[in-house]
Amino acid sequence: MRIKIISLVWVCLTGFSAFAQNNLQSLNQSLRYSRYSRIAPKVIPIKTGDRSFKLQMTVEKIEEDASFEDYLFSYAIVGSFQEEIPDELIIALDEETLVRDADSHFYFEEEVEISNDQEEAYVVFWAKDSRQGDEYVYHADLISPFVENIPSFGAYYGNEIPFDQTYLNVEESLLFKGYSVTNLHHFFYPQEFPLPLPPMETKPGPVAREIPVEYEGDFLINVPQAFDRRGYYFIQADTTSNSGLLVKTTGKSFPRVSSWEEMVQMVTYISTRQEHEKLQEAENKKLALDEYWIRMTKDEDKAKELIKEYFRQVEFANILFTDFKDGWATDRGMVYIIMGPPQEVYFNLNRETWNYLGNDPNSKITFTFARVKNILTPNYYTLNRSRSYQPEWFRTITAWRNGQMAF
Repeated sequence: MRIKIISLVWVCLTGFSAFAQNNLQSLNQSLRYSRYSRIAPKVIPIKTGDRSFKLQMTVEKIEEDASFEDYLFSYAIVGSFQEEIPDELIIALDEETLVRDADSHFYFEEEVEISNDQEEAYVVFWAKDSRQGDEYVYHADLISPFVENIPSFGAYYGNEIPFDQTYLNVEESLLFKGYSVTNLHHFFYPQEFPLPLPPMETKPGPVAREIPVEYEGDFLINVPQAFDRRGYYFIQADTTSNSGLLVKTTGKSFPRVSSWEEMVQMVTYISTRQEHEKLQEAENKKLALDEYWIRMTKDEDKAKELIKEYFRQVEFANILFTDFKDGWATDRGMVYIIMGPPQEVYFNLNRETWNYLGNDPNSKITFTFARVKNILTPNYYTLNRSRSYQPEWFRTITAWRNGQMAF
């Protein structure tokens, strides 16, 4: 583990010059949402001092028998999304800096200190597949208007790899470790949220006036802590601050669908109101759903393929976009399920932009998600809705219903 003063770092790297002169807002991060990614990098910062952080950089191994030699890893600290990233700011991560090569992850740790004259700070983590040139990018806020305060503790799996999922199945445990803390407090929120409105619905949806919360007491760090209720927990070291860590708890089969009742809820995006109400009212949900898919496709084999494809999209949405809501029920999850993985994904400080590219430049469709400050998570986004989405949304839903969607 090494400490770096970011303003003084000067390294010359071979193999990373392609990143030079880019800035964070110009980096296409679409591979983080691809259904065919071989790895999934992530950065989980922990605050260790007033302006110092431990960067926990995890790389989930999605492909079987992932080899460290097949990838080039690096990171940089920037002061804004517009700041250029020259070679001298990019720090290589080689096998000597690898903390652990576990069955499921590569894991790096670096300690950084942000200079006093830097008002904002963001970490950018790259993983380049040397076999085919794919560049995986992930960024995280260190000092930002959208982050109240980075927690001084972290959550870990049983193998001490940092907890890098967006959810935890109920009755599973996490291990918590921290700086200058011996115990943590946890609050439980059993809140149910309404489903997102379609992209062309510009009227605001219902908002709960009061969110119930239950204090579940404190617990010791360095001791496995189980979470046995479905909802979400907010873990804090100091209950007088807004700093904390969100742990979303889900059913045991999540991110897959666990019941016919859940399936009924999830098909709302491609159903008419009358169809969905009929499904909800049906006593035998399985029979009603079978009839629904066959009636829609008019072909039993096509229905089976459509069911498989639709709920594969749901599973990916749950993995990628779960926050305090299940991923499929978020704005980004809804668009992802219907439209598929975007070809271009760009981030700025206050928004995330998805581009779907057609056969000609005029057919590009753009969805913009506004970033909303939220103490539970720094990654809460809501769709900027517009009536202009209606023709394309209905066209895509029709393709789904005809069994013509393929990603």
